Amino acid sequence: MAPGDFPPLDYPDARLAPVSIWMALAKWAPVQALTPIPVILLVAPFVWLLFRKTWRELDEERLAYLNAHPGTDHRPAVCLVLVAIVLTLQEYYGGRGFYQSTWEPWLRELQLGGVRFLNVEKYGDLYGFYWWVAARVLGYVVAPVLVWRVLFPADRVLDMGLRVRGFLSHLWIYGLCLAGVLVAMFFVARQGDFVNYYPFYKNASRSWLDLLTWEAIYFLQFFALEFFFRGWMLSALRPSLGSAAIFAMAAPYCMIHYGKPYLEAHGAIIAGVVLGSLSIRTRSIYAGFLVHITVAGLMDTIALVSRGAMPTRFWP
Repeated sequence: MAPGDFPPLDYPDARLAPVSIWMALAKWAPVQALTPIPVILLVAPFVWLLFRKTWRELDEERLAYLNAHPGTDHRPAVCLVLVAIVLTLQEYYGGRGFYQSTWEPWLRELQLGGVRFLNVEKYGDLYGFYWWVAARVLGYVVAPVLVWRVLFPADRVLDMGLRVRGFLSHLWIYGLCLAGVLVAMFFVARQGDFVNYYPFYKNASRSWLDLLTWEAIYFLQFFALEFFFRGWMLSALRPSLGSAAIFAMAAPYCMIHYGKPYLEAHGAIIAGVVLGSLSIRTRSIYAGFLVHITVAGLMDTIALVSRGAMPTRFWP
């Protein structure tokens, strides 16, 4: 059956015809493709109610900033160009494919040369993820900080979402967002592609050392991601764009989820707006970071438990 073709109907009992038609309609590719749209429209009013005050304050701050600084603010242009460069570099050179073609042969030569702590045969897949995470830290943290220190030295790195003052007073928002994500996870976790997709590191079930090492570097990647999108990017765009900075950030944030399960990629649209608004409201990235690592750890655990693949020993 070609994509888009309506699934065949099969109802031996005429009384079941409506049920059969409904089930067939739910499996029809155009319906599956458009399913997330009404969900986003349903959630949008609640997001607006939760953050409308924050968005209004951002727009008021924007007007005050533009009145006080009538000249051109070069931050948005530099920010968006740098975002495009970083994400392009990571797409072509920051993945495990680049590691396998470039770094892995070199590591094998070092191993053959007597470097004892290397074991490409046993840990090669994990080494690939080391490179993946290192590329994210370099692109998401090191690159924007260095560029900003050179071009905009008056901007403080701590103001890019790294301050902890006031974080605890907004912890209830973290709990509310996490509750909403957990409800969504209940439905997503029932999809076959979810169970087979996580964890990314397929040897995570080999031992607890494999699993814990993977989760540690995975969580580090999330910190870098939160700093890039919800810390540095929002701090660069907020003065000139106001609340629009959140939605400008949400677009590339959604795009980095391409290749993941379809529903998760759409969920990143909502998550980008919510986490961006949360970061602006709390003036820190830590709430979004906690949401991310909590969900990521649960997704990996649920997938492993569903497959009966939780580790049974500590050492591989």
